[in-house]
Amino acid sequence: MKKHQKTLLVALPIVAAMSLVGCKGMSADSITNLGMKSIDALTLSDADVKSLSAKSCAQMDAQSKVAPANSAYTKRLNKIAKSLGHNLNGTPISYKVYITKDVNAWAMANGCVRVYTGLMDMMTDNEIQGVLGHELGHVALGHSKKAMQIAYATEIARDAAAASGNAAVASVSKSQLGALASAVINSQFSQSQEKDADNYSFDFLVNKKINPEGLATAFDKLGGGDASILSSHPSSSDRAKNIRNKIANLKK
Repeated sequence: MKKHQKTLLVALPIVAAMSLVGCKGMSADSITNLGMKSIDALTLSDADVKSLSAKSCAQMDAQSKVAPANSAYTKRLNKIAKSLGHNLNGTPISYKVYITKDVNAWAMANGCVRVYTGLMDMMTDNEIQGVLGHELGHVALGHSKKAMQIAYATEIARDAAAASGNAAVASVSKSQLGALASAVINSQFSQSQEKDADNYSFDFLVNKKINPEGLATAFDKLGGGDASILSSHPSSSDRAKNIRNKIANLKK
């Protein structure tokens, strides 16, 4: 998301995934074929990816205004989080709110989920459930992992003095962590990945006995203008239609 508005997301669509600074439009294969310190980002283990994600998320928390526990926003998100659960296929999920007018939400491979007050002000609880279901879909389907792998390869390539291999994972500087976080948050997923995350959210909500209509109406609200976190994603109207078709089939 530009300005942290076009992300991974929505969540919903949200989330944007491989438009990294300096490597915009490059595929993972293109990056690794450049001989970047002999690093093959795709060989990073799940543990390494989660470690980098955890450190990057912590860096984002440190430089953002996090809503306190007694905030109405935090209490509201905690209620929503309770309905979604705090574990995704064995990965603990942690939720926090960033106080900012930006409209966004994102998730990283380690289960770090962050929601902006700008998004919360715009949406109902049910719509936020749909958006976060989408973001969790990117995690569950491995999209967030790939985004971190590509971001890592890009950042290491910029530092000629960086250690090679997994040794670099442990020596990433705070500035690099900040760059990794920004790259992942602003990454751009493919249309197929976005659709898969949409469908994941639908199934996820239904399995949780949560009304999936919020996912469709979230698309309605986020569908137009440069300020939309969906502005660089597939047509929001088509995505809303897809969800409503699935709802109709569910009722048959």
